[in-house]
Amino acid sequence: MLADLNVAIPDGAFVVLVGPSGCGKSTLLRMIAGLEEITAGEIMIGGRVVNALAPKERDISMVFQNYALYPHMTVAENMAFSLTLAGASKAEKAEHVARAAAILDLGPLLARYPRQLSGGQRQRVAMGRSIVRNPKVFLFDEPLSNLDAELRVSMRAEIKALHQRLGTTIVYVTHDQVEAMTMADQIVVMNGGRIEQVGAPLDIYDAPANTFVASFIGSPAMNLLPARVEGGVARVGETGMPLGRPLPEGAITLGLRPEHLVLADQGLPATVQVVEPTGAETHLVAEVAGARVTAVLRDRVAIRPGDRVHLAPSGAVHAFDAVSGLRL
Repeated sequence: MLADLNVAIPDGAFVVLVGPSGCGKSTLLRMIAGLEEITAGEIMIGGRVVNALAPKERDISMVFQNYALYPHMTVAENMAFSLTLAGASKAEKAEHVARAAAILDLGPLLARYPRQLSGGQRQRVAMGRSIVRNPKVFLFDEPLSNLDAELRVSMRAEIKALHQRLGTTIVYVTHDQVEAMTMADQIVVMNGGRIEQVGAPLDIYDAPANTFVASFIGSPAMNLLPARVEGGVARVGETGMPLGRPLPEGAITLGLRPEHLVLADQGLPATVQVVEPTGAETHLVAEVAGARVTAVLRDRVAIRPGDRVHLAPSGAVHAFDAVSGLRL
């Protein structure tokens, strides 16, 4: 169930709805599309209230997770299908299909059938079918979730480039925060049917509104440590941490990004549990004051599980209320 949602999407923006499975992001997208009824409030597209309009009257186009291509139709016929239903002439259909095919590099594939295409090609055809309609808004419902990791990366770039060429508003649903960070102009973070935070990707990354956003946006996730403020100093276990600003005395949750932790002579005492060399970086998983902490080190280090080290912050230290989880 969604309640008390209020979000404005600027014309021409690439907006990503992101959150864990079941948070309501796909439901919200389907409400915009007219595939789910709303019980209260208004949905406006281009300044027009569309609550009572059928999906085909809302001037939107939706790209689904499973592509939804007709297997008995060629690529060209799939792309032209909505124009066929609208009674467009043969010449008009050919013109629109050729334009979309040029944008998506589908020209050599127009005579093929979906079974003859790779997953990435099918996804491009699904996008092409949307482009021919020239809608006010494109809606994408987890379009890359069926692709392998390498293809997802290349398709992210293709969809972003498509948006830059067309300039049409895109509302894009994903549970993958990396997709959200790399593609969006604006991110809407959702959880439990609520909007937790709305903002530009780096603004949300640098100043998460609460511990949910802090732990969801970022890979690896932000480390969250129980702490207490005593005499203007935050203490994790017996170790004092500089905050850079005054905070009320008492319990807090301290947030440290993994890439903002470095090995030091002094800092948080840590017992190394796992060492993961990736080549460019080393991921260190350690136990700090009873909590599990991840550090992303830029250098290669000669450290083994069981070693005792000290981790110190090299960047922003975030603080959240220990009860509400809200940013302090």
